Amino acid sequence: MNLRRAVALLVVLALVVGSALTVALVVAADHDGARDDVSDDRPAVGGPGATLETFYAQDLHWRDCDDAECGELTVPVDYRDPGGETIDLALLKVPAADPDARIGSLVVNPGGPGAPGTDYAGSAREVFRQPILDAYDIVGFDPRGTGHSAPVDCLADGELDDYIAQDPDPDTAAEAQTYAGWVKAFGVGCADRSGDVAAHVTTIETARDMDVLRAALGEDQLDYFGASYGTKLGATYADLFPDRVGRLVLDGAVDVSLSSRELSLQQAAGFETALRAYVQDCVDSGDCVLGDSLDEGLATIKQLLDDIDAEPLPTDDGDRVLAVGNAFYGVVLPLYVRDYWDLLTQGLTAALDGDGTLLLRYSDVYNSRGGGGYTDNSSEAIYAINCLDDPWAIPAREVPGQLPEFEAASATFGSVFAWGLTSCGGIQVQSSEPARDIRAAGAAPIVVVGTTRDPATPYAWAVALADQLESGVLVSRDGDGHTGYNSGNECVDTAVEDYLVEGTVPEDGLSC
Repeated sequence: MNLRRAVALLVVLALVVGSALTVALVVAADHDGARDDVSDDRPAVGGPGATLETFYAQDLHWRDCDDAECGELTVPVDYRDPGGETIDLALLKVPAADPDARIGSLVVNPGGPGAPGTDYAGSAREVFRQPILDAYDIVGFDPRGTGHSAPVDCLADGELDDYIAQDPDPDTAAEAQTYAGWVKAFGVGCADRSGDVAAHVTTIETARDMDVLRAALGEDQLDYFGASYGTKLGATYADLFPDRVGRLVLDGAVDVSLSSRELSLQQAAGFETALRAYVQDCVDSGDCVLGDSLDEGLATIKQLLDDIDAEPLPTDDGDRVLAVGNAFYGVVLPLYVRDYWDLLTQGLTAALDGDGTLLLRYSDVYNSRGGGGYTDNSSEAIYAINCLDDPWAIPAREVPGQLPEFEAASATFGSVFAWGLTSCGGIQVQSSEPARDIRAAGAAPIVVVGTTRDPATPYAWAVALADQLESGVLVSRDGDGHTGYNSGNECVDTAVEDYLVEGTVPEDGLSC
């Protein structure tokens, strides 16, 4: 598969903020979120005396944007103070391909948290199949604090390079001290560099933004497709506004009832499952560069990461080297989709021969780094959103006590996820939104899709979310890779499309 097309299709969840498992999507923004095409003649929304009704009544003004349409939605920074400061959310719409078959607007979110939804909508023709493209305007938005929507900023680009390159599994006192320093620097940086918005990028506030968007689009109910973390966002919306739920698909679901620790532990196991499936496939294909058995292949990868930790590999990217943090992301990226496994083999083969170029390239894709710097702020937004949603963390001194259980879940990645438990310890701001017990009581049927060997959102999470949502309907895909729709399974694709286009709710428990 062409790498650029692969990136365009990648939707990921990143719950382990310490290891910064971020998003990889085709992006077009500068790191500072500047936009050259923003119209200055839109009617003002908000300001002194404004009420929430002011925001709900706003009109969207669309303009041509390559082969799509772009716009902005104004929302309050703090929903408790609608007359206070406002921000503009970037929008992108791909109009329905068949106007005569058009149903309405399908709002989409690719996950992250931190991924620009405008890029996801811009890739609609690769993400969605024709029945959905014909029936819906595909509408993406950059959630508050991400992309072009008042993006949070936590570190200078050079600092972010160093943060990503560091050992995500400190094995010396010096590395542990460096890791702890970044935990503090990230939290302080977000507060110092992002202003009031840093305290208002919760999932709940973004869900409130989606309801304002629904109204501005002229829709009585929200039709929505959320992937990965986008399932948490969709479930939160359904809990806040159950009577406004239209047709919701939550693909690659998050178990919203789990603690941060349990999410990390289960995600570690998910990536280990995916890695083992990849290595076994390599061995079964013959002449595997990693070795002649599953255990030998896993040991080769682990030893390679240890060797890179001791001595980074040269690359063809100027003076940059492949450090162990970059190598970690370079290995993780291709595990998201089975079709990317050949890319992983190519990268590992080169690294074993002493060339880190490909793995560094994968790491850069994963962390939205281009030749001239970062193309979006997803590596920072994920921290800001996750830690504001749940600031729980442990001090570094408690990590050793976590290692046995995490390494049992993942011999290769467990310690990385265990160290990730410290990451929110540096957060400097507090959420104004109390946590919710998400049930979405009274909502219309909500379709939840899970894949049996999903590395980032384990299948058990989809089962749990479908059970937690009072109207949840589970569709299961037996397969590898992250998310289930448009992944080569006609049973899943047909079930999703019949639901979104025709309103036909799948049989609960449908197994594909």
